Amino acid sequence: MKEPVQEVLLAEDWSSDSWQQKPAAQQASYPDMSALEETLEQLAALPPLVTSWEINNLRSQIADAQQGRRFLLQGGDCAESFVECTSEVITNRLKVLLQMSLVLLHGLQMPVIRIGRFAGQYAKPRSSNMETRDGVALPSYRGDLINGPAFTAASREPDPVRLLRGHARSALTMNFVRALVDGGFADLHHPEYWNLSWVEHSPLAEEFQRLADEIGQSVRFMETITQKNVGNLRRVDFYTSHEALHLHYEQALTRQVPRQWGWYNLSTHFPWIGMRTADIAGAHVEYFRGVRNPMGIKIGPAMTADWLRHLIRTLNPGNEPGRLVLIHRMGAEQIGDHLPRLIEAVRSTDSPVLWICDPMHGNTETTEDGIKTRRFRNIQSELEQAFDIHARCGSRLGGAHLELTGEDVTECTGGARDLSDQDLKRAYKSTVDPRLNYEQALELAMLIVRKQRALEN
Repeated sequence: MKEPVQEVLLAEDWSSDSWQQKPAAQQASYPDMSALEETLEQLAALPPLVTSWEINNLRSQIADAQQGRRFLLQGGDCAESFVECTSEVITNRLKVLLQMSLVLLHGLQMPVIRIGRFAGQYAKPRSSNMETRDGVALPSYRGDLINGPAFTAASREPDPVRLLRGHARSALTMNFVRALVDGGFADLHHPEYWNLSWVEHSPLAEEFQRLADEIGQSVRFMETITQKNVGNLRRVDFYTSHEALHLHYEQALTRQVPRQWGWYNLSTHFPWIGMRTADIAGAHVEYFRGVRNPMGIKIGPAMTADWLRHLIRTLNPGNEPGRLVLIHRMGAEQIGDHLPRLIEAVRSTDSPVLWICDPMHGNTETTEDGIKTRRFRNIQSELEQAFDIHARCGSRLGGAHLELTGEDVTECTGGARDLSDQDLKRAYKSTVDPRLNYEQALELAMLIVRKQRALEN
């Protein structure tokens, strides 16, 4: 891939540890700093999880998406757990993303960038450093990369060895995903093989089966008239992403590589920065401005126009294509009030960006029983409003960022089977945020296609 001319704008005052001179939010407090340093030395000596050429390829594809030539699908767990690093969980997660991308590919008639929220999504931001139950206060659970979810003093104490365990499980996940993809798991000759057994009774089963049949027939037709095997349909590109929250971990996996300029975060293809850590003067923005990965920025209702413009100029001073993805997460009730002004603010920077919608985080609520959930109707509403607002503002919504799982969970209400608050107790497995189950995720992909087609007609 041709190197971008913006390489001369690489900050000379940046280093992989310069973030340590800035205030760092959402960091764990380790009781033994010498143990942390020893662990980080081990981590820095381990092989990377991804490669620079994979990152460069993704950046090139995101640049295409910024021009309206691709659609980005990002999905996976709100927070991965070590115990769910199993072949079944990974396979089902891959299946649902493949099936969703199949729907989008067929319906939108354009290539789909597939980015999984996995192989590293082991850290989570928290609203408070402490959690109190029955008068007992303990450190908040910050994800398996830092501590454990059990409400005990031993479990909640940050343990640096978990950084090594997180790296190992990320590597195992990536290895298995690559093996599945390279082995023909995504073969479009047999899209029906991706079905999960329990979804056979879904109201959407017939529609998806019709879609799979159409794609299979199209592939066979192309091979018949060209007399060639459509070999490149046997595998797909798959990329990983996570919120780059734990800066010591990210720094240990930030490397320079041969025949490339600059620094790469080799823990993931696509790191993102959340609203809680997007302070211009903070450590996370300082870290992000020096790595060459394409990156996401989460944008909520509290984001001001000046703040967003400053972030864009800091993180992409050379207006490099393919570098910035803006992930707005407003909530169905607030998106109309806030998104238009931010679209205008970004336009004034002349920076190429890819806008994608996260309809999950702004729509979280708690039931009368104290269970965290999201209503499918609100998720759908925010997505549909996002398409309309971008169209009215002369912009384009180029992707979706979703928390989902390939498991038959009941964490979000509504959808094709109209799950109720009472259904949540049947199979609520998330330790952090509610996720779409397989059926709801597939339904959302179909709704995206219908909405885009309606805008085009």
